[in-house]
Amino acid sequence: MSSHLNGASRLYPIVGDPVAFVQSPVWLTRTLGERGHNGVCVPLEVAADDLEVVMAGLTAAKNVDGLLITMPHKFAAFDYCATSSPRASLFGVVSVIRRNPDSTWHGDMLDGLAFVKAQQDHGAKVEGARALLIGAGGAGSAIAHALLDAGVAELVVHDTDRPRLEELIDRLRDVSGGRISAGPGDPTGFDLVFNATPLGLQKGDPSPVDTSLLASSMFVGDVIAGHGVTPLIAAAQTLGCPTANGEDMVEAVQDLMADFLLDA
Repeated sequence: MSSHLNGASRLYPIVGDPVAFVQSPVWLTRTLGERGHNGVCVPLEVAADDLEVVMAGLTAAKNVDGLLITMPHKFAAFDYCATSSPRASLFGVVSVIRRNPDSTWHGDMLDGLAFVKAQQDHGAKVEGARALLIGAGGAGSAIAHALLDAGVAELVVHDTDRPRLEELIDRLRDVSGGRISAGPGDPTGFDLVFNATPLGLQKGDPSPVDTSLLASSMFVGDVIAGHGVTPLIAAAQTLGCPTANGEDMVEAVQDLMADFLLDA
């Protein structure tokens, strides 16, 4: 834990803007300590225009062994990776970075794996299900890929950014076997309804879906963490839907991140 911080500690900053609500400084530091590793995760609030200078400094800092990457840097940070996993390379996006032996960076994208794990841990039946995913950004892309890997029968993705949505569908066309398509954000008839947009971060945000169209048979998941129960999750729970939220995703990703950062 952070109480054992000393001069030999290895640093794993989480880089984003904003970072006031990130949970990983507590969670990851604890996970590293449980594994007997003298490491600490610290928050770094970095504006998009400042990422280049910050990455140069972090690369030069010899006791920075890895980074967690959050909004809005997941696409931009990919460009600083000399190597990356196939899933990160597929979309040009990363959520974690670690040092290569030559001190360059190696990136991966764990958001999708963590999101799907959180849903399954809370009772979602993914294999063979019909899923609606709202959001085709960095997190949404990773979640779409992970849902297909987990065996959804059909995945409909909705995003107001049509070019971004079309790019996602095109990238996953070969691996999806025809199971992915673009569509409206109407949850009617779906088994799984997932939000991968920032809607719910700010007070007064509209819901990513019309909650009056939800049914108690649906499993509803949200990526938003650190802001309590989002309106989407609150509405779903009122209807009796099983749910998982961003806090559950943060919990699910800790071991995945530690495995990656420690190259376990």
